[in-house]
Amino acid sequence: MLQKLLELRDRTVYFLEGSSPAVYYLVDKDVQGVLINTPPFDAATCQALADIAPLKFIYFPSRRGARDVDLWREASDAETMAFEAEVPAIDGTIDLKLDRKSKFTRTMDFLPMAGVTEGSCVLRCRNKPGILFFGPVLSPGEDGWPTLAFQEDDYSTESRMFGALGLQDVAFDYAFTDVFEPGRTQFGPGAAAAVNARIAEALDD
Repeated sequence: MLQKLLELRDRTVYFLEGSSPAVYYLVDKDVQGVLINTPPFDAATCQALADIAPLKFIYFPSRRGARDVDLWREASDAETMAFEAEVPAIDGTIDLKLDRKSKFTRTMDFLPMAGVTEGSCVLRCRNKPGILFFGPVLSPGEDGWPTLAFQEDDYSTESRMFGALGLQDVAFDYAFTDVFEPGRTQFGPGAAAAVNARIAEALDD
């Protein structure tokens, strides 16, 4: 059910098999469990998460990964989080409305990257090796590495471009998106160089 993708000294990342948009469970030594996106509510899945670590926070990179928000919130007693511009489009209660000044912990913060949706926002784990959870901001290209894939329903193509170019100044070793295909999707190490190279190729096309 839950596949361990990455185990570091302070953090572990799990993937909920079969989930789309991809659902990740980030277990951090300080904040314990952070669910990134929610699948349709299932009590057995909720218990499986709790068996790994107490579920304390639920983070939505965008509206696209928000399903059965209140059921998850009530069953786990976790606090829900999303960027403020995205909150009106989410069906459910959001406890923490984030803005550009919001900090999560000393080593975890947020990078607003509107473009796909108005309030798309990246969760960043800053301490080395860094991890970024992009949500729909990037998606795997032909070689499996995250890149820009413009869509007709993007909120702002210009915002997507500027946000992607800003990643050149962000240090990270691992990158996860709303699309994860085991055996094909590339997520690291070495994500920063690979992702920035593919973004440059996408912008040159």
